[in-house]
Amino acid sequence: LEVEVHQKGKVYTQKYEKGVPVSSVQIQGDSSERGTIVRFKPDATIFTTVDFQFDVLSARFRELAFLNKGLVLVVEDHRRGKENILRNEFQFSGGIVSFVEHINENKHPMHKVIHFERNKDDVLAEISIQYSETYTENIFCFTNNINNNLGGTHLEGFRAALTRTLNDFLKKDSTLSKKHPTGLSGEDVKEGLTAVISIKIPQPQFNSQTKEKLVNAEIKGIMQTLSSEGLTLFFEENPNITKKILEKCILSAKAREAARKARDLTRRKTVLEGGGLPGKLADCSEKDPAHSELYLVEGDSAGGSAKQGRDRNTQAILPLKGKILNVEKARLDKILSSEEIRVLVSALGTG
Repeated sequence: LEVEVHQKGKVYTQKYEKGVPVSSVQIQGDSSERGTIVRFKPDATIFTTVDFQFDVLSARFRELAFLNKGLVLVVEDHRRGKENILRNEFQFSGGIVSFVEHINENKHPMHKVIHFERNKDDVLAEISIQYSETYTENIFCFTNNINNNLGGTHLEGFRAALTRTLNDFLKKDSTLSKKHPTGLSGEDVKEGLTAVISIKIPQPQFNSQTKEKLVNAEIKGIMQTLSSEGLTLFFEENPNITKKILEKCILSAKAREAARKARDLTRRKTVLEGGGLPGKLADCSEKDPAHSELYLVEGDSAGGSAKQGRDRNTQAILPLKGKILNVEKARLDKILSSEEIRVLVSALGTG
């Protein structure tokens, strides 16, 4: 490994092998630049693999460019010769605002990206959030540019602040509060949320060497305070966006409650509790699932033909009414309100 440092008008170099310096720091000449260049070759006796994946490196460089607004990052692959050099250059003037826009590119965003920066007690927090018309949540957390896949105390503080702040504004809106007087839970404010949380702290603590989760206890309270300040200011200045978000959260809460009731109804209608066979199921005599089969057929006529040709000992037939529902694009409450799906759930015994 060779390190080249441009500093204080000079160029300094030093070489290492297996982590040990093999030369002293040398002055190579004058320089008007500032920065560090590191050149290294991976040691096969230390690394499990020495094969670099261009796509993986490009994804990480893109991520770092989002996290460091305006910084230009270039990744090049010269392994295939001068005629086949692979090259990607990343620069995002919008920083994590651009990051959220990139994530939500095809998700029909409901409003402009909410972005704010706050600092307290040597903690610098930068947050961007945006709701879309989707039903899933996407949150990315970073500490000192390190991706924390499992979140941590910074995420806990943000979640608590978002839920509390939205509830505060819900109480202030007499029309919406009448629609949902019980308030919003943390689950209700998740639906369709995309967020990037980036913090800089002097002494981060993680759950393991992989640094997947931040565990600094003091960060939760600090993040809750900073997030509340930033969200409150934005919601006060943008009442129309606030109302849109609250309406979506209320719909999510109602859908979640409807899904719970539908699940309860489905459970009550299972074979064991209901005392009868679900739908038009023609059951088999074999009771061991490992030695039996369930055939789903479209319509009663196909069901009749299948029943005539089956082995009654091991083959069960369940006729369903055509194309029931595209569950990939539907809320859970709508899925469980489908009679055909409830019949299928009961037949499979998964209610």
